[in-house]
Amino acid sequence: MSSTASGKSGTWRNWAGNVTARPAREVTPASVEELSAAVRKAAADGLKVKAVGTGHSFTATAATDGVLIRPQLLTGIRNIDRENLTVTVEAGTPLKRLNMALAREGLSLTNMGDIMEQTVSGATSTGTHGTGRESGSIAAQIKGLELVTADGSVLTCSEKENPEVFAAARVGIGALGIITAITFAVEPLFLLTAREEPMTFDKVTSTFDELWAENEHFEFYWFPHTGNTNTKRNNRSAGPEKPVSRIKGWIEDEFLSNGVFQAAQLVGRTVPATIPTIAQISSKALSARTYTDIPYKVYTSPRRVRFVEMEYAVPREALVETLRELKAMVDKSDLRVSFPVEVRTAPADDIALSTASGRDSAYVAVHMFRGTPYQAYFTAAERIFTAHEGRPHWGKVHTRDADYFAGVYPRFGEFTALRDRLDPERLFQNDYLRRVLGA
Repeated sequence: MSSTASGKSGTWRNWAGNVTARPAREVTPASVEELSAAVRKAAADGLKVKAVGTGHSFTATAATDGVLIRPQLLTGIRNIDRENLTVTVEAGTPLKRLNMALAREGLSLTNMGDIMEQTVSGATSTGTHGTGRESGSIAAQIKGLELVTADGSVLTCSEKENPEVFAAARVGIGALGIITAITFAVEPLFLLTAREEPMTFDKVTSTFDELWAENEHFEFYWFPHTGNTNTKRNNRSAGPEKPVSRIKGWIEDEFLSNGVFQAAQLVGRTVPATIPTIAQISSKALSARTYTDIPYKVYTSPRRVRFVEMEYAVPREALVETLRELKAMVDKSDLRVSFPVEVRTAPADDIALSTASGRDSAYVAVHMFRGTPYQAYFTAAERIFTAHEGRPHWGKVHTRDADYFAGVYPRFGEFTALRDRLDPERLFQNDYLRRVLGA
């Protein structure tokens, strides 16, 4: 099944291995017409339908016991419009392929997340994002999309065509239909200079507003059980290109960030008492570095150590307080947290269920190594996030339901009303959607 997470004997598994499903059948359509026919046949057979990407969500957003649609034949670029600076791409295209193809054409997305294994439709439907002062999530860069709805018909949506569907379907969590193509805004290829450097937790939190204001893209990782963080600033550069050397890149990105980190995680999982010491060493392992390269080589990095993740978007002005509460909670608990906490930002956008919908947001992501009990840590963190009206990432672990979302998303009712109109019979329903959107 190439890079798609899957198991044997018709069992589907996600990347982290924490979600499994046994669909009644799997379909791999080679065209939009075949996909429409598969949707109509599923409805006729009384089966639910879900499309699945590469399984990078930690929630059961794509799980089904009905018909599982695999998009790997719906890949590639349909059209590049250089005059309007857009690219239209098939829904199953992995972000990695899109990024590389655009670079060859001298083009780039403005912003992206930190991994690029996901399909474009899976990433956008769950609200995948990077960090940015002015530039938002991948979904916020969508200019148009094509959607197969419950009756098998194909809707084209943009600001001008079916605008109310466009306002919702860019982050549709699979509830409105199956996306078959996406049109993204792109721009001429540019260079970014990344500056990575250690900074104390106290310094990064006390100067966060300045760090955010002075950089186009600012993010940092805090290592629990320490007062240390690693910061990263990405800003546009006139050049010249100065990529990380191959040897240095291998040592820092593969050996330290994946190889040694994996080994340390295994030790920590076996002997939790060693975790604070490992955290002190890990937080000092990566030294400061500066490099300049094309966007996808700066924004993204390989993530080979498997983990489970919870991430919440809080109002940006609540970030520092949220982080200090999180640190105080870890410090006074018996928890042993071996994975750094990732902090990013996004500007407000106009997408109904985007985590940044209508408010400038900051993201706090907590992780645990796969196979380590994570419930106690995530429950304690979630208590802090929800006290600040946090909105969980749709593709990451959380325990919230429709009642909660109705309170933190001003446009929640607009989304559910549209769903009633597009999918009255709940053909695209599953347990996850029943919980987060209501029956």
